[in-house]
Amino acid sequence: MSSNVVILDGKSLTISDIVNVARNGYRVELDPNAKKVITECADSVQQWVDEGRVVYGITTGFGDLASVVIPRDQSRQLQENLLMSHACGFGEALPEDYVRAIMLLRINTLTRGYSGISLQTLSQLVNYLNLGIHPVIPRQGSVGASGDLCPLSHLAITLIGLGDVVFKGKKMPTLEALNIVGMKPVGLMPKEGLALNNGTTVMTGIASLCVFDANRLMKNADIAAGLSAEALHAVPYAFDKRTHDLRPQVGQGIVAENMRRLIEKSEIIETYKKDRVQDAYSLRCLPQVHGASRDALAYVENVINIEINSVTDNPIIFHEDGDAISGGNFHGQPIAMAMDFFGIAVAEIANISERRVARLVDHKMSDLPPFLVAESGVNSGFMIPQYTAAAIVSENKVLAHPSCVDSIPTSAGQEDHVSMGAFSAKKGLTILNNVTRVIAIEMLNASQGIDFRAPLKPGLGTSAAYKAFRTEVPFYAKDQYMQPLMLKSLKLVIDGTLIDAVEKEIGELK
Repeated sequence: MSSNVVILDGKSLTISDIVNVARNGYRVELDPNAKKVITECADSVQQWVDEGRVVYGITTGFGDLASVVIPRDQSRQLQENLLMSHACGFGEALPEDYVRAIMLLRINTLTRGYSGISLQTLSQLVNYLNLGIHPVIPRQGSVGASGDLCPLSHLAITLIGLGDVVFKGKKMPTLEALNIVGMKPVGLMPKEGLALNNGTTVMTGIASLCVFDANRLMKNADIAAGLSAEALHAVPYAFDKRTHDLRPQVGQGIVAENMRRLIEKSEIIETYKKDRVQDAYSLRCLPQVHGASRDALAYVENVINIEINSVTDNPIIFHEDGDAISGGNFHGQPIAMAMDFFGIAVAEIANISERRVARLVDHKMSDLPPFLVAESGVNSGFMIPQYTAAAIVSENKVLAHPSCVDSIPTSAGQEDHVSMGAFSAKKGLTILNNVTRVIAIEMLNASQGIDFRAPLKPGLGTSAAYKAFRTEVPFYAKDQYMQPLMLKSLKLVIDGTLIDAVEKEIGELK
């Protein structure tokens, strides 16, 4: 078996698997044992329809229409109507890697064999993922219960030949893509529409990639903070292990250790450490602030790890017991609360980073040249990147307001509390992208500050980061077009160049 294949059994998917499928081109296959259970469950659903049993969403309408019994000969039309009527989103389409994550998670939950989907229909979705046929999913439309109905319907209607997809970088009608690859739309069986569009898959798919990227961002934030600390002649006493052992918060201890390793053997720190006993909070308390965000992120990651292997549609089919239970696993509250917390936690990284940037450019707070340029006055230097950071941080403060505390009843009051979890996830992604930009600004400023400390050398880890940064972003001697430098800095943060350079020198950061 190729190492670039993820076998799906509905129980063992990891965030790393999601990243590999979403971004690294890994293929997926269904576990053979799962195929058997999927078929047995679908057969049971068909039998119930043939027997005339009244089962929500299979032989009844949906939501407030649950009391309307649907004739047996209309059960398939019911499922197609569900998808067509629910595919009513607005807004920019989700990026392809997020769509792939969503497709993967939908397949994984259906693989558990509690949803009543047929093997034929599920295999069609597997083929879409492996062939790179990506449904166009608008960002707006989900209230997070019953799951992500609207965006998942946009995914699902492509299986019956409707809607648009992106194939080989080109947006086209679904039927055009199917013709190119020699496939035909599927005909939906009873329960299949509801199995495809009912669940927390969109918010969880977005959250999964956000968590992965945020874990990397935390390392970049520590690296940038280390460079800022040295450029600002910070003293090392606040990172002393003895202090953090007396308050054993996990994240705090990790960040303090990272800082000690980053600035180890720093000539700058050693030269100036006797000048004062303490620094401003943006330096002295960075283990406590960065660490608290890490701890929050660990909580979010745990929630996501549970959700990606959960069954979240409705009704849940316990075919061996002959039961179809209409519960509430579709409700996105766990993800909504977690991603609201995610947004707050990540936003704080930018809040404290911007304060370090402000200190770097203010000569009254340091002995660096005003705005980090030798001939200030005729040159504005790094004055305005701090404005940009401030603008981004202000934007995040609005976005960090929790979505889950809001609820607008839907479906004529039947769905009278919803999670708004899809927006929690989407704004979490927006905040994450914003924070990445602020860290890029800090790297740009801190590296400039380090240049003014020559010939004194930074620490082992910070030196590695500085050298990697300067291979792409030159010293700013006088005013020039600033944005290209910021974009280069952003790329180095996103692509892992700085992390790789540091870890090659001092070993893996935590």
